[in-house]
Amino acid sequence: MTSAYVLIKIKAGKIRDVLKQLRKIQEIRHLDPVTGPYDIIGFVEAPDLATLGKLVLDKIQAIEGIEDTLTCNVITFEV
Repeated sequence: MTSAYVLIKIKAGKIRDVLKQLRKIQEIRHLDPVTGPYDIIGFVEAPDLATLGKLVLDKIQAIEGIEDTLTCNVITFEV
């Protein structure tokens, strides 16, 4: 399983519409509206990196009102 945080920048006045659409995507496990350069941070899970890429490109970035995304893949290691 691969997971990532997706930082999402949204056009002014569109956050409610975008949140409604994002909540329909089953791979998104959690969404938080935030302040700062991005408007929403989502936590997503996918079976592999290729599927994760398709999720971001085909499902998330395709939503009207989204201006930009930044995907931060989670890395796992033992300390």
